Amino acid sequence: MAAKRYWEIDLARGIAVVTMILFHSAFDLNFFGVLPLDVSGGFLRMLAYLTASTFIFLVGVSFTISYARAARRLTGRDLTLKYVRRGLTIFSYGLVITAVTWIFLPSVYVVFGILHFIGVAIILAPLFARLSPTALILASAACILAGYVTNSISGPWPLLWLGIHPVSFASLDYVPLLPWFGLVLAGMAFGSLFYPDGSRGFSLRTAEPAFARPFSILGRHSLFIYFMHQPLILLLIAVFAPAVMPVFW
Repeated sequence: MAAKRYWEIDLARGIAVVTMILFHSAFDLNFFGVLPLDVSGGFLRMLAYLTASTFIFLVGVSFTISYARAARRLTGRDLTLKYVRRGLTIFSYGLVITAVTWIFLPSVYVVFGILHFIGVAIILAPLFARLSPTALILASAACILAGYVTNSISGPWPLLWLGIHPVSFASLDYVPLLPWFGLVLAGMAFGSLFYPDGSRGFSLRTAEPAFARPFSILGRHSLFIYFMHQPLILLLIAVFAPAVMPVFW
């Protein structure tokens, strides 16, 4: 029996999918010189941060719901392994992104992007699952504050995942554990408060409203869309502005 989904969470994730596509379209148009768009500041940069923050916050919310339901039928080692496997699976998807960007864009390839981060976050999240919402918020604040510290420190490549990196480091997508794990913990606190025991703890219409359905569909297939949207954007650029596309062969 499929686990019950909450349309409001799929709606929020679906809206983030739309803003992700908008930002990546703008980024690609600027990167390949089709349109001179400021993607490193202003509205587009804020859109990128808001999109990433929404996805990551919802990782925490969704984890809390999933963990509460899984804990009813799994215990101990089996419960832990469920999230280790899930985290490693998503991390391996991140490695696919690493390989593809290393081949085509070696100067800015993705070393530790959002999929790498989510994979590690899902593995770590069970360690915090039994904390109270207050403790989760305090841990969240600690991660965010620690992120400000690590952001000001340069260090060797092996510490990239933590938020410490060489001065010369550049990447298309970089989402280190600090400060971003703080948002996962904040999402877990939200989930504990508003979806206790994996069930909606507040009053909301059960039937999904019509306006939400298109976004909810996107939200339910966000991982697939994440993989497919960039090739489609690049294909459209290649069709309508072929002169700007680099030749890799």
